[in-house]
Amino acid sequence: MSDAFISNNDFASALRSIRKFKGLSQEDFSTTSSRTYVSTLERNLKSPTLNKVENIAEVLDVHPLTLLALSYVRNADASVVDSLLSLISKEVSELK
Repeated sequence: MSDAFISNNDFASALRSIRKFKGLSQEDFSTTSSRTYVSTLERNLKSPTLNKVENIAEVLDVHPLTLLALSYVRNADASVVDSLLSLISKEVSELK
């Protein structure tokens, strides 16, 4: 895998950056999680389940893969994102 992708995910930073970009507070997640839970995710004290990722992505109004992809790239540079999506597309096609 290219070194453009981090070996360990940074879900905490991805969640925080999307939440702030969308102008949402931690309290805005009250329909799916407590503010305390979102805070623990953003401080990287806990990791969410896939179901929770879906719920969080719904509040953020992004696809869950967008949230996960941002967790695995060093920066949001378009070429890095394109490379990651190309790799995912290739692997999914091979695994079908």
